[in-house]
Amino acid sequence: MSDLLLIDDDRELCELLGSWLTQEGFQVRACHDGHSALAALAEHTPGAVVLDVMLPDGSGLELLKQLRSDYPELPVLMLSARGEPLDRILGLELGADDYLAKPCDPRELTARLRAVLRRSQTPNTSGQLELGDLCFSTARGVVSIGDHEIALTVSESRLLEALLRQPGEPLDKQTLAQLALGRKLTLYDRSLDMHVSNLRKKLGPHPDGSPRILALRGRGYYYSA
Repeated sequence: MSDLLLIDDDRELCELLGSWLTQEGFQVRACHDGHSALAALAEHTPGAVVLDVMLPDGSGLELLKQLRSDYPELPVLMLSARGEPLDRILGLELGADDYLAKPCDPRELTARLRAVLRRSQTPNTSGQLELGDLCFSTARGVVSIGDHEIALTVSESRLLEALLRQPGEPLDKQTLAQLALGRKLTLYDRSLDMHVSNLRKKLGPHPDGSPRILALRGRGYYYSA
């Protein structure tokens, strides 16, 4: 059974989603503001967090920043009643593993959660991947470039691993989405592009200044060896 922390000030929604997710085999705790959520996380780190953008004591996006700093490998799925494209982009830029607009179909929420949990809980015993000045520990989800260590989110780790296993060979977006997000991309879904953008920023360029991850129009993305 996977345990979840649901952070949303809509108590009725928390009750409904909690009831549904419990029936689906999850163990659910709910917090209704950022302060109580941080206290709950300090006591116990759940398998995943479902986080609303709007909270009574601050922005869920600001809380997401703190979660990414304190719990870099904790899977986070964002919810937003507004469902604005800018909210989705900001959430993904700040490191959310996935994003859904409210009201959401509980079945889709369940499927998204299971996908991100599968990725975070799948044991990876392949050790490390090395390419040029980059060394990636697949088990720890940490990249070393020189003396600098970079922690990656679950989605970023899966994405980088897929690219490093086929350096110089483009992987199409749907294939990468299945490997990194555990699902297919929907129409106008920019989730994968945002995760690639985040990964590019974290890794920086090669020592010669050339980009590490390149896009090939109509073919997808590849890691430049």
